[in-house]
Amino acid sequence: MTGATDETTEQVLRGVSVCIFRADEVLLIERGKPPGIGRWAPVGGGIEAGESAEEAALREVAEEVAVVVRLVGRVGTREIRPETPPADGPRRIVLDVFAADWSAGEPVAGSDAAAARFVPLDRLDELPLMAGVEPWIRAARRLFDGVER
Repeated sequence: MTGATDETTEQVLRGVSVCIFRADEVLLIERGKPPGIGRWAPVGGGIEAGESAEEAALREVAEEVAVVVRLVGRVGTREIRPETPPADGPRRIVLDVFAADWSAGEPVAGSDAAAARFVPLDRLDELPLMAGVEPWIRAARRLFDGVER
C-alpha cells in the first residue's frame, strides 16, 4: 500500500536529550531550527552510526553549547510523535534522556541554537518550552539530586 506506515517501516530517529545542572539552574537552548524554532529545550540531537547514547550525549553537549559535563545517569526514554512530521523526516523520535553535572565553561550557542543559557529551575515557566520537556527536566533533577558527587 502506498503511503501506509506501520511499526516495521516507520521512520524513527534515535537521539539524546541532556539536562545539564549547575547549582539550581538547568542549561537550555533556544531552538534555532525546526522543530520548535524559538522554543527552549535541553541540549540534544541524533545518535550517529556506531555511537552509544552516552557518546552522543557528550558530543551534542560539546557541539551545541561547548561546556564540559559529567553524565550522572540515564533518566529514561522519551518518545515523541511530531504533530506534523516532515514528508522526508521521522514519524517518531526516541530520546535517551540524561542528567548531567556541569563542570566548566560558559554556554555558547552552536549552529542549531539561537541562544543558550542557564535558567533557574524556579523560572522555567517564564520561557516558551518545547512541549513535554518540563517533566523530564524535573525527573532529571531528581536523579541528579540523588547521586553523590
